[in-house]
Amino acid sequence: MAILDLLCLTLIAIGLLTDHFVWWPAFLRQSKIDPGRARMFFMSTSMIMVWTLVAAIGVLWLFEARSWGALRLVMPHGWRLWGSMGLVLLLVLALAIAYARTVTRITRRKRQKPVERVNPNAIELYPHTPYELGMWLALSLSAGICEELVFRGYFLWVFQPMFGLWGAAAFSVVTFGLAHAYRGVKGILGAGTVGLLLTSVVLISGSLWPAIALHALADFGGGLVAWLALRQVRHASDVVAA
Repeated sequence: MAILDLLCLTLIAIGLLTDHFVWWPAFLRQSKIDPGRARMFFMSTSMIMVWTLVAAIGVLWLFEARSWGALRLVMPHGWRLWGSMGLVLLLVLALAIAYARTVTRITRRKRQKPVERVNPNAIELYPHTPYELGMWLALSLSAGICEELVFRGYFLWVFQPMFGLWGAAAFSVVTFGLAHAYRGVKGILGAGTVGLLLTSVVLISGSLWPAIALHALADFGGGLVAWLALRQVRHASDVVAA
């Protein structure tokens, strides 16, 4: 492993540890005082962090004159392309159904607790206003691009000579799960499961692009549905207060 790769991995480790031990605790503290500002703070710092890591990898790749194909930044071909498109369309369909169901509940104004459908470990992080939803879209795109490039692109490349392809893939999945440890055990298991699925997509398709699309869509779709559900809760609270 080249010394520059060791430096890059160190930067990634520092970024992940800072996210867990600095930014997330700061977000939790600020949430008790000003939840809206806390959400904006966490989304902004998260985007800065992941793009910094990707910039470091990009500089390393240009300096070493490496092929971008080594990071699987290539388009899939043949049945892999059609399979990838099918997965993306299935996810879009699932998100559209979840969106439609949430809109229907809001329209009918059923007396229920839609907030129960939202992950309780992340409810304070999900967008609550239209502006926050826009920031969530930017965060989802950033996570889709950057996290896939780091975990499913760079990690598979840099650790494959040491652990083999499957060992590097397993290391990537475990690390991706642990990177979400700030959300508790459920966050680790959930992220690990998602990481396993996305790693499988990358290995089967031979490309990062399908995983990037799936990752960004899943993140934004989850935030959108949560935003609608939380808006229903606020509406119900306003009705009761009136």
